[in-house]
Amino acid sequence: MTRHFVACKQEVYNRGEPPDSFLNELIDWAKAAPDSIFAKNTLNDIYSNVSSELGPWLNINHRKAVMLEVLRVLGGFESTWNWNAGVDVTNPNSNTPCTEEAGLFQCSGNSMSFSTDLKDLLEVAAGNHSCESFILTTKSNHKFAIEYCARLLRFTVNHHGPVKGKHINPWLKRDAVNEFMYFIEN
Repeated sequence: MTRHFVACKQEVYNRGEPPDSFLNELIDWAKAAPDSIFAKNTLNDIYSNVSSELGPWLNINHRKAVMLEVLRVLGGFESTWNWNAGVDVTNPNSNTPCTEEAGLFQCSGNSMSFSTDLKDLLEVAAGNHSCESFILTTKSNHKFAIEYCARLLRFTVNHHGPVKGKHINPWLKRDAVNEFMYFIEN
C-alpha cells in the first residue's frame, strides 16, 4: 500500500520531517503489534506523560496511533530518524556498552533493568541479552527497535531526556495521531 503522509510529515523541532520509510515502518509494526503493548496500566507511563496533549484515549487503535506519534517525534529528537545513530558524545556516562545509546531512539542496554520483558524481547531477537547484542540489534532490526522503545515507554518516562523533560510534548500533533489512526485501521 502506498501511503500519502501529510500531518505525519510535520517538522519536529529543528530536525526537519521524518522520512516516509520510517513512518511506513511504524505503521506496519503497529498493525501487527500485540494490543497488550498499548493497553491501560497503572504505571506513570508515556500515556500519562502526553495525556494533556493527545488524550483522552478513545480505543486501542487510538492508543496505538498516540504511541506512533510519540515515536515519530522522539525519533526526530534523539537521532533525526537515523537507525544507525551511535553513542551520545555529550553524555559522559555513555562510556560502557550498557550505558551507550544506540539507534534511532537512542535507548541503552541498561534500560533492560526496567523489566524482564525487555530482556526477553532482546533474547528472542538476538539469542542473548548482552549489551553488545542490544547495540547491534537496535541498529539493524527496526521492528525490534520500535517495539523495544514502545515497551520501554510503558515502563518509564525517565529513560529518554526528551520524554522526561517533556521536550517532545509541544511537537506532538493531534492531526498526526488521526492520520496514523487512519492508516492503522485501513
